[in-house]
Amino acid sequence: MTRRIPARDLAQIAVFAALIAALGLPGALQIGGTTGVPITFQTLGVMLAGAILGARKGFLTVLLFEGLVAAGLPLLAGGRGGLVVFVGPSAGYLVGWLVGALVIGWFTARLLPRYRVFPAICATLLGGIVVIYALGVPWMASATGVPFWVALGGSTVFLPGDILKVVVTVLVAKQVHRAWPGLIALRSWPWSRAVESKSESAPSTPRPAAAEVPSAHSE
Repeated sequence: MTRRIPARDLAQIAVFAALIAALGLPGALQIGGTTGVPITFQTLGVMLAGAILGARKGFLTVLLFEGLVAAGLPLLAGGRGGLVVFVGPSAGYLVGWLVGALVIGWFTARLLPRYRVFPAICATLLGGIVVIYALGVPWMASATGVPFWVALGGSTVFLPGDILKVVVTVLVAKQVHRAWPGLIALRSWPWSRAVESKSESAPSTPRPAAAEVPSAHSE
């Protein structure tokens, strides 16, 4: 049986998918002629979806958005849409959005309820930059026919803006989780579960029996 998604979760997914679409309204900034990948604000929406909604809902948010794009709606920055964008130079980044939201949400569930800024920045940077670039740059190099290192070097123009998006995401998510706790179910780190499992399976040390004290009435 498929697990039903609660109405509240569906509403949150729809709202954040709309947010990603809205962040494409300012348009795209095209830098350089070799990459063919525009700089947009929509990656900020992807990061926010993972950091505020968690892994599952963040992934479904990006999936819904990209499903609408695949259906032909011009929701990507610059009014792009249709199946053609999923075979173009930026297709790897679109796949990276899905995985990036998943990674950010996975870590965020384990950083709550404290959600300290530095670990949150590291987690968001990993999912929002490292993962997305790891999937986007090789695809872009293959699609444009440029060497991988040239494509990677050309992608450095994205870094300052993406780092700023990471910081904004963490600051916003921190305030949201403080105001509305419970948006993401808390999860423990894998090694914490391993330690707990080991402690539960360890045999308890038997307590030494107390020495018998002879009774005063014993013969």
